[in-house]
Amino acid sequence: MEIKDNELLRQFEIITDTGLVAIEYSIQERKLFLTKFCSNNNEDEELHNEFIKTVLELAQERKLKVVPTHAKFISFFRKNRKFQEMLPPGIKI
Repeated sequence: MEIKDNELLRQFEIITDTGLVAIEYSIQERKLFLTKFCSNNNEDEELHNEFIKTVLELAQERKLKVVPTHAKFISFFRKNRKFQEMLPPGIKI
């Protein structure tokens, strides 16, 4: 999966058969705030989870803590406990 980090629009993007899928973010004090998930409703949930997982791995490479602020990301963290170590101190999901 090839992810484009569009820094101008502050979003990670992938192109699928049905169009653009994006995760909007902001970075503050070495924390990556995942603010919005943009996609078509008819997309595959497995593709979405793989996209989120790849973005989290990218954040891990950049040594960023992750703050999920959108329900889709919070749900992903609940289902994938191995990524909970990326949460900043004091944030429990």
